[in-house]
Amino acid sequence: MTTPTLRLRLRTRFRASATVAGFVLEHPEGRELPSWEPGAHVTVHLPTGVERQYSLCGDPGDRGSYRIGVLREPDGRGGSAWIHAHLREGDDVTVTGPRNHFELVDRGAGHHFLAAGVGITPILPMVRRCEERGTDWQLTYLGRSRESMAFLDELAELPGGRVHVHADDESGTADLGKLLASGGDDRLVYACGPEGLLRAVESAMAGRPAGALRVERFTPQEAAPGGPFTVTFASSGITAEVPADTSILDVAQEHGIPVEYSCREGTCGTCETAVLGGRPDHRDSVLSPEERESGETMLICVSRSLTPGIELDL
Repeated sequence: MTTPTLRLRLRTRFRASATVAGFVLEHPEGRELPSWEPGAHVTVHLPTGVERQYSLCGDPGDRGSYRIGVLREPDGRGGSAWIHAHLREGDDVTVTGPRNHFELVDRGAGHHFLAAGVGITPILPMVRRCEERGTDWQLTYLGRSRESMAFLDELAELPGGRVHVHADDESGTADLGKLLASGGDDRLVYACGPEGLLRAVESAMAGRPAGALRVERFTPQEAAPGGPFTVTFASSGITAEVPADTSILDVAQEHGIPVEYSCREGTCGTCETAVLGGRPDHRDSVLSPEERESGETMLICVSRSLTPGIELDL
């Protein structure tokens, strides 16, 4: 399904923390925006040619606007720095989406949300949805200092006892094992934040049942070497070689096969494609462990094949 590209306008820019700016986008003609569910993100297309993914952190019931939070990263790849320096109220903004690979799943004995830094953005609508539904939930929010932690004022409005704010400058480095244990082993854990945190959470939960942890990443995985293989584009009737230094997406484009894509880094999910044969070598930051295990889809901008050939629904 084609994801819509929208030309929106920045209605409001505000300070969410010392390092995070909030942006509220709306249609310039007041039209309703596509619906979304907690965990969804949009891709923001900058005039520089850079594309970045940002979680929607507003109210899914508000069809008139989208809200995102952007952390200024001076040592990042340039997207957030440009947004902080140049995006002003009244400016037009092109976005694609929404997409959602971090859905809120209604199962288990409740949810334990773990957010660090700007990772709070996809979690905000999740905890509100849990509160609306009467689902048992708990949020642990980590940060270097309260000054750097976005949307603390909104979290303060939630029921007492469910939100635990851990600032390193007040309490020292968090003990992830102890924090995760406080939520109970039967709760579904959602984690979003820096890569170091996510890896630590994955390590701490290594003994939990499959599917007990869901994570949201917006950084590409480290590239690993891989050999050549063949790809068959079933609908197009084309079989081609994929060299070691070329992606399946590149090969599809070389043969004129239309493919929807965006980030080329395995972080947005736009190029997710159904697999008809062969075993994918997943190298994305999007698919869940269950989705990887099933092998039913793959992100063709970064992932490769574990078998000599792979067949795709393209």
